[in-house]
Amino acid sequence: MADLFGKLVVRSYAPRRRALLLGAAALLAVGILYAMFELGRYDAGFRVVDSVRGALSASARIRALEAENDNQRRQLEAAEVARRVDREGYKQVERSLGDMQSQIARLNQDLSFYRGLVQPDSLIHVKVQQMQIVPQSAAGQYHLKFVLMQVGKSEKEISGNTAVSLDGLQFGKPATLSFAEVSPTRRATLAYSFRYFQEYDEPIELPRGFEPTRVGVEIHSGRDTAHSVRQAFVWKAQGMSIETDANSSAAAKGGVDVQAETE
Repeated sequence: MADLFGKLVVRSYAPRRRALLLGAAALLAVGILYAMFELGRYDAGFRVVDSVRGALSASARIRALEAENDNQRRQLEAAEVARRVDREGYKQVERSLGDMQSQIARLNQDLSFYRGLVQPDSLIHVKVQQMQIVPQSAAGQYHLKFVLMQVGKSEKEISGNTAVSLDGLQFGKPATLSFAEVSPTRRATLAYSFRYFQEYDEPIELPRGFEPTRVGVEIHSGRDTAHSVRQAFVWKAQGMSIETDANSSAAAKGGVDVQAETE
């Protein structure tokens, strides 16, 4: 019995301390592996500090670009609002200008009428009172609408003929087309016979490559070819052509030659 107690060995068992030692060894191994990993990156030229600085710099750049983008967006919105305001202003100016042109046209027509009433017998003649160019649906097709009126005392009926011509550019070069070249009926002149006025609505068709700039009208009274009235209207394919004050000068053998252009 005494021998048994003499051979007894007492051993202490601490599982918690063993677990702590194993955990510390594992952490140490992980630390060593990470240190080796960082050492490898360091040898390869990688710097953690530089990486962090680059990330911070990129973040700051992104914020600056976002702020600049917001600023430019606000400026674009302000520019769009200003453009809309300018466009509305231009529309109002165009409407006002159109009304003023219509008023000027009516006043010029009234002025020409009253001038004709007070002119003496020696200046009685026929002239275009108003000219309108109306575009049609087909390309190059228009209607010339104008009114011939006897200026002065209209005590009797008068007759004669009118020659219409178009000035412009044919493929970039100056050219003049007669009425026969643009009229579907190929008439050279338009006859008239009236006491007070006569209206015309003549279709025309422009040849390809011709860009009109002016409409010319030459009016002959009766069979007299030595005396005529000439007027010119700037081509305006919308609205009423506005006739300016005519510059009159005596033509050969006492005739009258009038040149009038619209704006």
